[in-house]
Amino acid sequence: MLPDKPHSLSKRLLWLLLGAVVLVACAEFYVSYRSALSEADDIFDYHMQQIAIALRPGLSVTPQGHSRERKKGEDNGDFLIQIWTADGLQVFEPDDSLALPQLAVFGFSNVKARGTTFRVFSVQTATQIIQIAQDLAVRREIAGKLALRTAAPILLMAPILMLLVLWVVNRSFRPLARVRREVSERQVSGLSPVNEAGLPEEIQPLVRELNHLLERVKEAFETQQHFVADAAHELRSPLTALKLQVQGLRRAADNETRELAVARLSSGIDRATHLVEQLLILARQQASTATGTNPEHVSLSAVCRLAFEDTLAAAKEGSIDMGISHADDVEIEGYPDALRILVRNLLDNAIKYSPAGGRIDLEIRTVDGAVELTVDDSGPGIDVEHRERVLDRFYRINDAQKMGSGLGLAIVKSIADRHRAALSLAHSARLGGLRVIARFPRLGHP
Repeated sequence: MLPDKPHSLSKRLLWLLLGAVVLVACAEFYVSYRSALSEADDIFDYHMQQIAIALRPGLSVTPQGHSRERKKGEDNGDFLIQIWTADGLQVFEPDDSLALPQLAVFGFSNVKARGTTFRVFSVQTATQIIQIAQDLAVRREIAGKLALRTAAPILLMAPILMLLVLWVVNRSFRPLARVRREVSERQVSGLSPVNEAGLPEEIQPLVRELNHLLERVKEAFETQQHFVADAAHELRSPLTALKLQVQGLRRAADNETRELAVARLSSGIDRATHLVEQLLILARQQASTATGTNPEHVSLSAVCRLAFEDTLAAAKEGSIDMGISHADDVEIEGYPDALRILVRNLLDNAIKYSPAGGRIDLEIRTVDGAVELTVDDSGPGIDVEHRERVLDRFYRINDAQKMGSGLGLAIVKSIADRHRAALSLAHSARLGGLRVIARFPRLGHP
């Protein structure tokens, strides 16, 4: 299917308005013509009746059968008059070229003769039959003249009206042309809102949505700039460390030193790999937020079970007791893959900082119209002064026992914001370590 060809809205509107003007003028002419024709019929029918009434006394007849008052060939203007006696003798007739068929249907009737139609009125008196006729073309001509007089002002004003319509259309589209010019003159980095002042109500919603789009693009652009800068800064350190570890491996003089250098290099590669993986996850989440895909109904307990399967091997390796202590069967509106990453990062973080033989509990509860996802661990926890900062990207606590990327909780925060969830960190009274609470809006609640 071929795409529709582009068209000018102003030209289309202009031609539609001009067509409407012409159509109204034609309709006015037609209505006026029909009205004038009806009035002409009534007036001329009345005159025909009056002429017949005037002739009712009758005409004197010569022995030859002709009227003494009128001679053959005379006519009465637009009317044709024919008179017969009771026994069928014609006593008055027009010229032969104007004569009508000798047909007398009493009252009004239409008779076709000589290539046209006549309106005929016939009446019978005591001694004569009188027939008055008129060509209907005369009535149509008079009605056309009257209709033309009525429609003439509209036809004469049509050019002025067309110029007025053209001026109104051009003036109405002037704000749209201003917006188009303002957008076309912008540079790539020009993401400030378009000026909405003076725009018609029909165009303001479009410009408003365009401004919202520009705002989202600006946020995505700034986020990308910060992400690239932070990623470049964070990757510099592990890559430098890897380079130094390779140099140390080359300088190893014996097997024991070489084995130690290999272990350090392997650990550095693991940390760099983990950092790159976390960066890619964060980039995907930011890209998904920018595209604005539609959320769906998600079972939070089903998502948590999938995240448990992803982290179960790591928990067993550290001899950590990990389980779901309570789970309400409830749905929220969100993105399944993103929620799975959120829960998996919370569990990974708890596993990383929980000691061997430690414990991790996960709960899903419905509280006051919201859904709370809680993860408790038996690790060292986080001091109050660091609880807000650890949600920032690449922030790590200096005395942390484990080396991390500083992105795990930042990714959790990004996904929680995308789902309009409130994220909070606290001390776990049950297990003594860290408690992370993600409070999601319940399905059907604002």
